[in-house]
Amino acid sequence: MSELQHKVIVGLEIHVQLCTKSKMFCGCAAEFGAEPNSRVCPVCLGMPGVLPVMNKQAFEYAVLVGLALNCRIAAFTKWDRKSYYYPDLPKNYQISQYDLPLSTNGYIEIPLESGRTKKVRITRAHLEEDAGKNLHTAGDFSQVDLNRTGTPLLEIVTEPDMSSGAEVRALAAELQRMVRFLGVSEADMQKGHMRFEPNINLVITKDGRQYKTPIVEIKNLNSFRALERSVDYEEQRQLDEFLETGEVMEMGNKTTRGWDDEREVTVLQREKEEAHDYRYFPEPDLVPVELTDAWLEEIRGRLCELPIKKQIRFVEQYKLSDYDAGVLTADRSTAEFFDEVVKAGGDPKRACNWVTQDGLRLAKERGCRVDELGISPQQVAELTNMIVMGDVSATAATAISDIMVTSPDLSARRIAEEHNLIQKSDADELEAIVDQVIAANPNAVEDVTSGGKKSKKARGFLLGQVMQKTRGQANPKVVSEILAKKLG
Repeated sequence: MSELQHKVIVGLEIHVQLCTKSKMFCGCAAEFGAEPNSRVCPVCLGMPGVLPVMNKQAFEYAVLVGLALNCRIAAFTKWDRKSYYYPDLPKNYQISQYDLPLSTNGYIEIPLESGRTKKVRITRAHLEEDAGKNLHTAGDFSQVDLNRTGTPLLEIVTEPDMSSGAEVRALAAELQRMVRFLGVSEADMQKGHMRFEPNINLVITKDGRQYKTPIVEIKNLNSFRALERSVDYEEQRQLDEFLETGEVMEMGNKTTRGWDDEREVTVLQREKEEAHDYRYFPEPDLVPVELTDAWLEEIRGRLCELPIKKQIRFVEQYKLSDYDAGVLTADRSTAEFFDEVVKAGGDPKRACNWVTQDGLRLAKERGCRVDELGISPQQVAELTNMIVMGDVSATAATAISDIMVTSPDLSARRIAEEHNLIQKSDADELEAIVDQVIAANPNAVEDVTSGGKKSKKARGFLLGQVMQKTRGQANPKVVSEILAKKLG
């Protein structure tokens, strides 16, 4: 029996819609959900005689992403026409960048399940305008909404450095987190702000010889789950097809397949065009862009600590789990608020618990971000330290948090004192109450001291009685220590 091994190779083409107020080459509003064909003008409709004008902010956003991706930023870049005929492309060409993209030769670090990171090389990132959208929901015909036509789009192309659906998903999630941190895109896949198209083939080793299957590009992916599953499905499909037909890269053209989300299979759409099919040539209506050193440094000054770096720092500096650090760095404002709490003297672990539990809960209830609740990092730092010192319980801390939202001028300690939420930790005072509870519950005491099956339950019962007598204000840790000393 012949020996056969295979490895899946995946590169990604990513389109990121930049969140500028206007489109790439005209003044039309770039917004989602408007009435179809209501955000268009002669420029984005491709009317004769009109001239495009470049959106400066879109260009700067694209450079900012290029810097975050560790790319080489070009000092000189030009625009090109990419010709193809589609109903959603009114000019019959797209203004893009071909041989002189604004950024090249970079990399992005992605987190792996093992806790390590992996570098995926970035081939290029270039600016272009988006096409419109074909709609197929009205009946047995198609409609075209051109509102999206001309919105600024950043296309990012990776090298084929990924070898599993899980790695592809990790890159997609990390890139989404990155562009949101930078504030250049909302990156909502459901709204089409971010679109991922994996290019997949296999390297198969059989009887000492190596074969490569034809490359397949997958479209219609609107979630990270679909992205991962489509790669895993295509890996098995290509392997089965090779075993059945023996088809290799030299025998077949690159094809495009769509993803059927219900059946979780890829479906053949068409053969993929090559670069010469697009008949690229320089855009005659736009001047090239020359990026001066001063302009580049001004854009570089807008870079923030990127999410993967922040996540690693939270783990190393604050000793958080990788999971907790990942939750905190899912959103820039949340991560920065947590950082401010710790800098204000808050205990890192307790601060993490507060932000990811009470903070996010309150923010969701009020439809805002954690840093917009009106609670200062100093208030949270004080509260976390009160928990560490045993001054308040976790339950009391939640109650204090709820009050802080409506009373932002009050300190955590003052709220705890005014609402009688300070825990009793005075051992002498609590010992007297424990003695009363022991005297009143001889059966429970006997169950504890006998060490039988009922011992743990009986000890919990006695602790509960003390808490009841103190109206929940006793420090459970101190009470447990007193019970252990008296009952063993």
